Amino acid sequence: MSATGQSTAVRITGYGVLSAAGPGGKALYEAVRSGVLPPGEDPARLLDGQPAPPGVRLVPVPDFAPEEYLGRKGLRALSRTTTLAMAAAEMALDSLQESDGSRDVDTGVVLGTSTGSARAFAEFFRETYEAERPYLVSPALFPGLLLNHGASQVAMRHSLTGVNASLAGGPVSALSALRYARTALLTGRAERLLTGAVEELSAHTAWAWHRGGALGDRPAIGEGSAVFVLDTAPEPAAAGSPRVELTACEVAFTPPEEGPNAVAAALARCVENALRAGGARPGAVDVVSAGAAGGPGWGAVETRGLRRALAGHAPDVLRVRDVLGETYSAGGALQLAALLAHWEGGPGAADDAVRRFGLVTSVGHDGSVGAAVLRRPSATG
Repeated sequence: MSATGQSTAVRITGYGVLSAAGPGGKALYEAVRSGVLPPGEDPARLLDGQPAPPGVRLVPVPDFAPEEYLGRKGLRALSRTTTLAMAAAEMALDSLQESDGSRDVDTGVVLGTSTGSARAFAEFFRETYEAERPYLVSPALFPGLLLNHGASQVAMRHSLTGVNASLAGGPVSALSALRYARTALLTGRAERLLTGAVEELSAHTAWAWHRGGALGDRPAIGEGSAVFVLDTAPEPAAAGSPRVELTACEVAFTPPEEGPNAVAAALARCVENALRAGGARPGAVDVVSAGAAGGPGWGAVETRGLRRALAGHAPDVLRVRDVLGETYSAGGALQLAALLAHWEGGPGAADDAVRRFGLVTSVGHDGSVGAAVLRRPSATG
């Protein structure tokens, strides 16, 4: 506690995740551990009859039916981006296992995204050209074009009146959202925040990635959403919840034209700053959930930056992107969910006697970098 009596610890007390591995952290952990995704639906269903980009593997959330999480009412005009975010938020709230009415505290929503729904944008503006009169386009479709549509729908569904923000930071969108949320909580602007990120897969995003040539030698495009419940409550988390502290989160940028060594150095500084702010030594990092962009050489850039920041220490590394494909703005959130699931069910998960630190990193094609430091407390606090 600080001298003013306000908690300086931000805890993750629940989370929900939807990925190509299916719903939940356990499915995600098993997929990352084994490197194999369970069989799912034919991804061509998401392409609306359009051909898939040649040589690109599509890995959607399998058999995603929004009504299973949200009911049937009011879903017709919602984009896949919005329903993925809403479903993950629903799962996060359900994971709290609370019975004392403490859901009613001042709660807000902070979501990372790219542009919102690229498909919704494309379909809306195409209709303005194809309709007999452009102004006859359905007005019900317009709100889905807005960047903050997902966050606002989550808030309206649960009557949440706290901070509501959407951050578009490309590959570091999720870590930017976590940093924003942590600051809001520690400055007293909110008591609890649903925080995470979302990215949808559609023909529009698949072809944009393919045409951009930024997918590397083994191109795969995915989607997903992960939402975490963050608060500053001093009491331990409820039984069965992750019991993890977000001790620091940093994002930075260096112009990619300065070369890969400059980007690696920027990541190293970002990690070093986050570890210092989080009170962790490099040797105390138990696991890294890595998230380099998929283009040629970016994995090596991330490895170089981590090696420098961790002073030769070699923790376990979770490579979520290798399994889920390029999930862009949702990447950092899915990496964090995989880290929590690793701690819940992975090797040594029952050893509460040792404080373990985890690290989530992101490196983007545009030179953006980010790092979040997590700590799982011992059974005694």
